Amino acid sequence: MKDIEVVTIKDISLKNPVMIEGLPGVGHVGKLVAEHMIEELEAEKIMEIYSPHFPPQVLVMNDGTVRLVQNEVYAWKSENVDLLLLVGDYQSATNMGHYMLTEAFLDIAQKFDVKRIYTLGGYGIGQLVEVQTVLGAVNDANLIEEMNGYGVEFKENEPGGGIVGVSGLLLGMAKRRDIEAVCLMGLTSGYLVDPKSAQAVLKVLCQALGIKVDMLALEERAKEMEKIVAKIQEMETVKMPQDAGMEEGLGYIR
Repeated sequence: MKDIEVVTIKDISLKNPVMIEGLPGVGHVGKLVAEHMIEELEAEKIMEIYSPHFPPQVLVMNDGTVRLVQNEVYAWKSENVDLLLLVGDYQSATNMGHYMLTEAFLDIAQKFDVKRIYTLGGYGIGQLVEVQTVLGAVNDANLIEEMNGYGVEFKENEPGGGIVGVSGLLLGMAKRRDIEAVCLMGLTSGYLVDPKSAQAVLKVLCQALGIKVDMLALEERAKEMEKIVAKIQEMETVKMPQDAGMEEGLGYIR
């Protein structure tokens, strides 16, 4: 297998499309958003991408057959904006693969004359999120004011450790090709799949693109996840008094 193999499923003509990247990451936020858009907009798959830099495994389908790990590109056309949506099973398992795949994604973007890219992800803060917030990063300072208008927040030294993986590399490497790029990051605990954070990111993205996407399915998933989180919090609350009692007992022994 070649380092990167791009298989064209269907040739399609698009008018200055916007590329949206939603590969797996923290809280699966970007993946949830992009896959939800594909389903709701009924986008059409036009490419499959294979690489030995993906994890060395196959995925087992419901009927018992298998397929290679892959990334996919979907296309959607409308009167207002055309979209290229990049999704997939995994990001690269190697450092070199991250760079090589990002170059391949940018080659696809330039093939379709993409002028702007949105990368989507979660920003893990290590605790449950009380207020949904979308943080931003851009590869051109002129984009900040526009993103502020959609409610995106830019905070000094945040994210502190930078943006790891394709969501960050696309910004840096797109700049070298004179393509505008924005990263939208929904605050998330980082512990669980987070459809509520995905909702917040999707709302901002829809405003920026000037489109409407039904969010009912994401809302239902968010409600289910809230029940799980409530159960976890309940278990922690029950556990704390017991721990407090033990601490008191130990204090007496000391």
